Amino acid sequence: MTDDLRLVDITETQLDDVLRVRARSFGLLAAGAREDWVRDAVEFVHDGRFLGVVSGDEVVAAARIWDFQQWWGGRRVPMAGIAGVVVAPEYRGRGVGSLLMRGVLERSRDKGMPISALYPATTVIYRHLGYEFGGHRYRFSFQAADLRSLGGREVAVRRAGAKDAARFLELVGTAHEASRASGLLVWPESKIAEWLEDEENFAYLAEDGFVVYNWSDGDLQVDELVAHSEATARALWATVGSGASIARTVHAYLSPNDPVHLLVEHEADKQAHVQRWMLRLLDAPAAIAARGFAPGAAAEVDLLIDDPGVPAQSGRWHLSVADGTGELTPSDRSGDVLQLGSRGLAALYAGTPLAALRTAGLVTGGPVASDRLLDTAFGGAAPYMLDYF
Repeated sequence: MTDDLRLVDITETQLDDVLRVRARSFGLLAAGAREDWVRDAVEFVHDGRFLGVVSGDEVVAAARIWDFQQWWGGRRVPMAGIAGVVVAPEYRGRGVGSLLMRGVLERSRDKGMPISALYPATTVIYRHLGYEFGGHRYRFSFQAADLRSLGGREVAVRRAGAKDAARFLELVGTAHEASRASGLLVWPESKIAEWLEDEENFAYLAEDGFVVYNWSDGDLQVDELVAHSEATARALWATVGSGASIARTVHAYLSPNDPVHLLVEHEADKQAHVQRWMLRLLDAPAAIAARGFAPGAAAEVDLLIDDPGVPAQSGRWHLSVADGTGELTPSDRSGDVLQLGSRGLAALYAGTPLAALRTAGLVTGGPVASDRLLDTAFGGAAPYMLDYF
């Protein structure tokens, strides 16, 4: 890496340069998408969430930081969503990506985000930076006629719009708290309003649920469906399935445990589409304090964390879990303790069983009895996302 490479905050005047690097990394933006990209980019610039690397005055790499929240154990945790990571082809393999991402992690931590997640183009660089797989994004496909037959006609369903954004967030929050969901994103109300205002989306609201879907290459695609009762679930899925005379298939982003799998007569297409996303902890004590844990689980476990990427996390810690909450405090205890690096810490946070972490070499040491306690405390439904960012 040459001496003239510097980490910088991207400015509005550099956005055209970023777009040129982006085109070499992901291809040209679709027609009409440039204006939307620039509008969003300006928001990141003004909030100090758009970083880049320059060679002299030339932008050669860039990345954005979404200011998200993410559900973990039914509680919302501030999360840095890393997106749009691009490096000019002639600068790849020269440490530019690592320089950029180290700056992104530091900025995310400075902004009070204790965890970070991303969809990796390659796992190699992100694992070197301390990320590990946190969960999946699933897309299942159903027969539209199956959904149409689910009934629920007694449930009143109306069209929804931007004014309903707050109600959508309220319904999501209640559902995810009750199910102790992990991995899902919390979008700002303004973004939900934009989503509902988009004429390409069809949004419908019931008393205790909603659905948003759209057309996708002659099929229908469900972005999100939340229902707090069987009758509402049937009504909303049937609303989507009412397009069966035109669309033969409905694709839906869902949990693998979504109730629709139990409602439909025929199973989802066996060729489900799965994307994996990665997680990293940036402030372990804050991340543990914000997360929800299994009700009734109790654990007192000593940890030795080695995290060169975030030195403040390295050292001896004591993890205490009780009454659905956790606390991570510095410890001076000696003896045999559970040892893990940043990858192991991220995977543990995401609920990966200790047996898998030990077999992969991401966790060593510590009393075996603590494994069962940690599996129970961090366990629950598999983490998943609905959104790609």
